[in-house]
Amino acid sequence: MTPRDAADDNGSRWSDLDRPPLNAGALRRSLVRDGGLWSEVEVVQRTGSTNNDLVARAAAGDVAEGVVLVAEEQTAARGRLDRRWTAPPRSGLFFSVLLRPAEVPVDRWGWLPLLTGVAVATGLSRTAGVDTALKWPNDLLVTVDGEERKAGGILAERAGEDGVVIGVGVNVSLRAEELPVPQAGSLALAGAVGTDRDPLLRAVLRALEEWYGRWRAAGGDPAACGLQEVYAAGCATLGRSVRALLPGDRAVVGEAVAVDGDGRLVIATAQGVQEPVGAGDIVHLRPA
Repeated sequence: MTPRDAADDNGSRWSDLDRPPLNAGALRRSLVRDGGLWSEVEVVQRTGSTNNDLVARAAAGDVAEGVVLVAEEQTAARGRLDRRWTAPPRSGLFFSVLLRPAEVPVDRWGWLPLLTGVAVATGLSRTAGVDTALKWPNDLLVTVDGEERKAGGILAERAGEDGVVIGVGVNVSLRAEELPVPQAGSLALAGAVGTDRDPLLRAVLRALEEWYGRWRAAGGDPAACGLQEVYAAGCATLGRSVRALLPGDRAVVGEAVAVDGDGRLVIATAQGVQEPVGAGDIVHLRPA
């Protein structure tokens, strides 16, 4: 029996001393306050998917805005297009939040994953000291050994008529031999000054609260609250040659030139057409 198997059998939370558990009480004390966004912070040891759990809770009853559900381990986490997300226990940040942006027109809710990306990148850069970038629409990139690697992702799902659950997964302490695919990365492999997840999570949630408040106060207008400009400044996709793989097996190739007011990626093709893309897989192409 391996040490990890033994730890799983006896329920020890300290099976890997390099990966201590989150301090749920301290997180609640620092994040939940009168007049703040975060109304509840719950940490569970293991679940299939925090997004699934929070969407189900929102559908089953009256759940307040600002609930944060964090898992030390996810066994059935999903990214976009139902792709699996796997990582060892306590090796990353795996959490979902429930937002109810009643003041914002629904047609502007598409900015929420991009807003979350800005918040995650901001919080991690401040606390981990790692340069991060955003790949449209929902990936967090870091540089490992001179190569661009995906270290995190964001998934937004509707929760009833007035809610959105946003899930975030970030590889924090994954070692090279633990990466699920060669193209993946982690904050540790990118040279993070620290991998203590408590301050990382606090910083991300505080940045998310700040940006969500600005966006909501502006009625969801990404230009008025500065979100559109900040996202563009941190987006590694802009200025790159890309291939957009769209629904219906259609592809668009060209230069990513802008993110428009609806949060769509604008691609300038060789035919002189600027085509906005609202959904699809984006591949960063290497220069010829």
